[in-house]
Order: sequence, then structure tokens, then C-alpha cells
Amino acid sequence: MEPQLRCIGCGAAIQFDDPKKAGYAPKSVLEKDEEEIICQRCFRLKHYNEVQDVPLDDSDFLNMLHRIGESKALVVNIVDIFDFNGSWIPGLPRFAADNPILLVGNKADLLPRSVKYPKLLRWMRRMAEELGLCPVDVCLVSAAKGIGMAKVMEAINRYREGGDVYVVGCTNVGKSTFINRIIEEATGKGNVITTSYFPGTTLDMIEIPLEGGATLYDTPGIINHHQMAHFVDARDLKIITPKREIHPRVYQLNEGQTLFFGGLARLDYIKGGRRSFVCYMANELTVHRTKLEKADSLYANQLGDLLSPPNKRYAAEFPPLVPRSLSVKERKTDIVFSGLGWVTCNDLGAQLVVHAPKGVDVFIRQSLI
Repeated sequence: MEPQLRCIGCGAAIQFDDPKKAGYAPKSVLEKDEEEIICQRCFRLKHYNEVQDVPLDDSDFLNMLHRIGESKALVVNIVDIFDFNGSWIPGLPRFAADNPILLVGNKADLLPRSVKYPKLLRWMRRMAEELGLCPVDVCLVSAAKGIGMAKVMEAINRYREGGDVYVVGCTNVGKSTFINRIIEEATGKGNVITTSYFPGTTLDMIEIPLEGGATLYDTPGIINHHQMAHFVDARDLKIITPKREIHPRVYQLNEGQTLFFGGLARLDYIKGGRRSFVCYMANELTVHRTKLEKADSLYANQLGDLLSPPNKRYAAEFPPLVPRSLSVKERKTDIVFSGLGWVTCNDLGAQLVVHAPKGVDVFIRQSLI
């Protein structure tokens, strides 16, 4: 039996019968006599930035992850440092079984340069332990810029002890960019695996040979439905996804004032005296301040226009914002909107009401910065 052809971009098994299913490619690709085959979905994503839905669901991804626990290997867990909690995989130690887990925070270049890496590493380890994970080590990288890659590759070689490696993470954490950077560092060949802003571009495990006969597996991204990425269209996803260093925006608020984050979320400051709120979100996302008494009418009349994203074409379909009361009980607290960013309040006692679409996770944590 001939070995199964797989797409070098997403890992899906190549098939020539159904254009709507994963791995479809026209038979003409076989005539090109190329060593590496790319499916039609990855071709269009790579060259035209078009994403094509395929019928895979969460159970498909979870079934693939269960294979990790049946192997003896190092698990490299990639999280988005800009969306640490939103990109967390619940129950990862259960999937990993007794395998060691190396925690890697990606997109470190998005955080303000004033933030010191040793402090971030301590914060990551503390947050991981609170979420039930005790990693063998913690690393910070920017896969897009190559920052920290030498250290993480050294750590992978040290902790794998000659064995296999599984790279896991939620969608949109930059996992494929991370793998591409490893391939480039090791072989000089870059941009092998499909990468994009769109969640879920890796559809099956991609196998990359390592020294000593071992294999590095790039697994499909787990979809965390509570992230804002799953509530916006492709145009707006590019706006809310940071592409360069975040510039903090500081607002001095009086009681009874509101901050809108585009039209995607909202923070009402109810009580606590005049104080500052620092917003850490994509630089392209507009933050609009108004009086609380005018907030509802402003949202009703300006969604898709002044309050954008969502863009005007998608505004009518955007789900309504659901309010939730929060109280800041510690100094240096982050109010996190999963997949969108966070707002830091440095003084305890603030009474807030936050608004986000039903299903988007909003919570309080110890301040990252």
C-alpha cells in the first residue's frame, strides 16, 4: 500500500473527490511532480487570504489529543501571552498523562517593551499553577520575530530526552508560526506550514522528523469558543488581532462613565471615585469614552459606525452585549475580555459592569503588567 499523501500546509490527508472536505486537491497536482503537496484550502489561504470551512468539530480535535497520553513524549504547550487565559487548554494534564509539559508563551513582542521577561515568566508559572498545571519549565518567545527561539529549542532538546515532541495549543496562538520558525532555524527552509489570522488552520497532525528517529507533531488547534475571534468576521478579526507592540491607553474616569471597545465590548464605571484605567488592546481598535447615561442610545445608534468593529455590514448580525457586575478587590487587577485584551485597574474598590456577547469570557485576574 502506498503511503497516504498529506498536505504540507495543514496536515490533512490529500483526497481528490470532495472539494468541500478537508485535504481536497485537484488531481493535476500529481502531474507537477513536486515532493510536497498542498491542498486547495491551504493554497487559497496562502495566496489569496481566503479561508474555506471544513466539517471538523471539537471532538475531532480532542480525539487527536487523546493520542498524546498514549505516547511517551514531551508536550510543548503554546499559549498566547496577550490572551493567556483565553488560549488555555482546560484539562491539558489529563491529555498529557504522565508526559512532561513545557509551557511556552508566544507573541511576547506584542507587550510593551518596559515589561521585563523574568517578571512575565514568574507570572506565567504562577498563573499556570493556579490553573492546575505544573510545567517542567516556562519560556517566552516571539515566533514571528524569532525572539527566544534558540532558548526554547534548547529546552525542547533537553526535556524530550531523545523522544517525540507534541506541540499543542488553542487556535490562533501562533503555533504553526512557532513550528515554521523551528524548521527555519534547523534547516533554513521557512513558511512550510499554513499560518493565518483565522482560527483552526491546522486540520490534522503534521509530522516533522527529529534527530535519532524521533518525531515532532504539530497538532490541530483546540477551539476555545469563549474567545472574541469566534464572534467577528474576517475583516474585524484583523483589527482586533495585535500585529505589533501594544501601546497602553490610559483613561481617567469619573463615576458614571463608560468605555466602549469598538462595539464589541463595554466597561461601565459605577462607583469608586475618580481613577485611571489602562487599556491593553490592539492599537487599531478604537476605544470610545462617553457618559453612562448616554451609553445605551449611543450603542443602538452608532454600532457599526462610530462603534466599530463590528463593521457596518456585520453589525446587524452581531450578538447583543450581556452585562455582568464585577468588583475590584485587589490592587493591580486586570479585567480581561477573552480574545480582545484587558483593562488594568490599580486601585481596589471599583464597582464595574462589563458587557460582552454571551459566550465571551470576561473575568478578573492578577495584573500581568
